[in-house]
Amino acid sequence: MLRYARAWFASALALAIAAAAACSASRAPSTTTPTPSQEGTGVAAVQEAAPLLTGVEAVKAAGLGKMWTFDNPPLDYLEERYGFRPTPEWLEHVRLSSLRIGGCSASFVSPDGLVMTNHHCVRGCIAAISDDEHDYYVEGFYAPTREDERVCPGVYLDQLLEIEDVTQRVDAAAPAGVSAEETTRLKAAERARIQEECTSATGYRCQVVSLYHGGIYSLYKFRRYNDVRMVFAPEAQIAAFGGDPDNFTYPRHDLDVAFYHVYENGEPVHPEHYFTWSEAGAAEGELIFITGNPATTLRLRTVAQLEYLRDADYPARLRSYDERLTLYRELAARGEAVARRYRNTILGLENSFKQFVGYVEGLNDPELIGSKQAFERSFRAAVAADERLQGEYGSAWDEIARINRELTRLDPERRHASFANFRTLGLARDIIRYTAEMAKPAADRLLSEEDLAAAERRINSERPIDQDFEEKLLALRLAAARDALGAEHPYVQAALQGREPADAARVLIRECGIADVEVRRALVEGGVSAVEASGDPAIVLARTVDARALELARQLEELRAVEAVHVGRVARALFEVYGTMLPPDATFTLRLQDGVVSRYPYNGTFAPYKTTLYGLYDRAEAFDYSEPWRLTARWIERKDELDLSTPLNFVATADIIGGNSGSPAINTDLEVVGVAFDGNIEFFPNRFLYREDAAGRTVSVHSMAIIEALRKIYDAGALADEIQGMN
Repeated sequence: MLRYARAWFASALALAIAAAAACSASRAPSTTTPTPSQEGTGVAAVQEAAPLLTGVEAVKAAGLGKMWTFDNPPLDYLEERYGFRPTPEWLEHVRLSSLRIGGCSASFVSPDGLVMTNHHCVRGCIAAISDDEHDYYVEGFYAPTREDERVCPGVYLDQLLEIEDVTQRVDAAAPAGVSAEETTRLKAAERARIQEECTSATGYRCQVVSLYHGGIYSLYKFRRYNDVRMVFAPEAQIAAFGGDPDNFTYPRHDLDVAFYHVYENGEPVHPEHYFTWSEAGAAEGELIFITGNPATTLRLRTVAQLEYLRDADYPARLRSYDERLTLYRELAARGEAVARRYRNTILGLENSFKQFVGYVEGLNDPELIGSKQAFERSFRAAVAADERLQGEYGSAWDEIARINRELTRLDPERRHASFANFRTLGLARDIIRYTAEMAKPAADRLLSEEDLAAAERRINSERPIDQDFEEKLLALRLAAARDALGAEHPYVQAALQGREPADAARVLIRECGIADVEVRRALVEGGVSAVEASGDPAIVLARTVDARALELARQLEELRAVEAVHVGRVARALFEVYGTMLPPDATFTLRLQDGVVSRYPYNGTFAPYKTTLYGLYDRAEAFDYSEPWRLTARWIERKDELDLSTPLNFVATADIIGGNSGSPAINTDLEVVGVAFDGNIEFFPNRFLYREDAAGRTVSVHSMAIIEALRKIYDAGALADEIQGMN
């Protein structure tokens, strides 16, 4: 995610959900040009394709974006595209100045261990350091001295130190002729061994990353910083100004920035590499780089895989998000204390909901699907033209299409007979499986020691179950299951027991004794015989349907394992045809992402490349300072002290996605020109296909606005001095 939201415009969301549901329930055969997998198989299906492109044109045509790894930097591409060729020293400085934090990105911005990221990336720490007297989410936080800083419990930062190619070793772990499932298992085991050996030998945090879906395996070695302390975070009202209506839009007026200090052994860290500050910030037409950790893109997915997401997976997710959001909002309306309890959950769900609305709309865009089909035909033609490549990889697309047809067939049961989002039912299943496994000799157990330990922790957790939420949600889910699977389906019969969904939900949740941790412990202590004798409604349901759940999980796991093998074949084919000319999908590892600061067509005119503090006050005034366009008292009282022409946010064509939150935006002189915090609505389809000539944009906070606010709104001159190197 980039920016947490509070939902989208209600009418647009409702329309998108309705469209998604219609796609899932009754989609006619695709109206787009048939894909090779739909037309049949073989070389004939892909012979009429465009010639293979190279250089900048290949990057644009493939739509795989510009998320470059640091071990394969696109030097020729950057020189051809921008006339800029970074040196090894430039790249090393960028890599070592960049950081990964939780689900976000960050960077060192001073020689005294100052770290910059987004406000929405530090919400967990803000909540942790708040108390009954101070809600720093509302008030904002600033520590004028080191002694005033607050430790952020559980927060850590990772710095990428080295990258090593371990492809040959991982591939050698799975000899030719073994099954797809065994190939997946053997490679996963080898990756784990490599990581353990690396950590043992170096003391670093080590991660084996799969790039090109198995075309390359890289060992990433990280230094971890565990002592992280809060320095500055503005009020949420200005960090997320405009709230839900403005989220994932542009023009924007947000100060979504925060700062930490990092310590080791109780002393401030003094990094050798850090970004300096640009006084002028970003200008239109300027080349910039985003350096961060994009989480997941699906640009190497085949057309058949995207059709599965469009028609089955994503519409189901939208319905789930909508159901939970509706219920959480109802519960939050009961009072301020309850609202505060649900605040982060609602923000996260609303953000995900808005994202997936955008994804569904993108996958229903004929131009996007047409572009994916065109590249797939061209790519397959290149494979078919080489006898060796065709023999090794030619059938992969059709196998993937076959698997995704089967996944689509199984999807209704997977979704509707699921215990997902229900701790009550999940705990019942945990108890059944845990007691059954513990009754076996260790060598015969199907669950790993890690899985058993995790189940035991869940069973013994004293965290209360939110029965109000679970009862309401289960009633909705049971009604949907009956409609989708039919009243005679074994899961529906076992769950309803002849009752209406609301009554069945009340019995399963409210009359469930396992909500009491002592009851759960007693069942576990009693073992299989106690579980089999239990009349607890949740235990009875889980006991009745678990065999089918395990079988369905096994089928899905087998299909995914086989799919992964064929996806790996496609990725290796891509690597053989294009090499590292095209970047791999995002893997929440450090990438260099180039782009140009640029306006774009918008509502019949242009969206400006920047917004200003003038625009912030104008937008607040235009809505009479009502929520969510309200300004806090300090922003109103100190308006006359500000230079209102100061740029606040700006947009660029840099290729980002969730995980890039908090990424520094830098210029070629290695200066911070801003911090990325969001994308506009038009950037959602970039998850599947990056189109530089489209209107998708990265939205960043401008470096000048950060300094202006620190000095004139927050009296944080010491922090501004450190950022600007004036200490």
